[in-house]
Amino acid sequence: MAALDDFNAESADRAVQALRTCNAAPRFAAQVVAGRPYPDVDALVARAEEAVRGLPWEEVELAIAVHPRIGERPEGSSPEAEASRREQSAVGSADDATRAALVEGNRAYQERFDRVFLVRAAGRSPEELLAELRRRLGNDEEAERAEVTGQLAEITALRVRELVS
Repeated sequence: MAALDDFNAESADRAVQALRTCNAAPRFAAQVVAGRPYPDVDALVARAEEAVRGLPWEEVELAIAVHPRIGERPEGSSPEAEASRREQSAVGSADDATRAALVEGNRAYQERFDRVFLVRAAGRSPEELLAELRRRLGNDEEAERAEVTGQLAEITALRVRELVS
């Protein structure tokens, strides 16, 4: 899909399929498609963020399950893997110490919260990502769930904007 007009005119099934590459939560795509037609890209992106922030935790977990760890190169050629590679491209420039710290931080996060560390990587340096990982390790479960949902909303917004731009 190249433009908002195409997204607005597409069949519901095809629009849902396109949105699933932005966020794998089942309710997300259905809620966004139900809001069509959108007058502009900003309205679509705002609705996408709102839909993510309103997801029950079980659906957030489904959506984050397809995300790779920060610093790990996603495998495959799926739209999700390609998006993750673009979003995490700055991590490739990290020095060995930062990469090692990200690996260790990911391990610690996985042990603490039993899920992958999710963060909007686009526009952030490897050092910023590491600092965010370390900061969030101090969160309790409730605070971390809120942060994960917010980060998922930011990632989804970027991907939806890219989908129709």
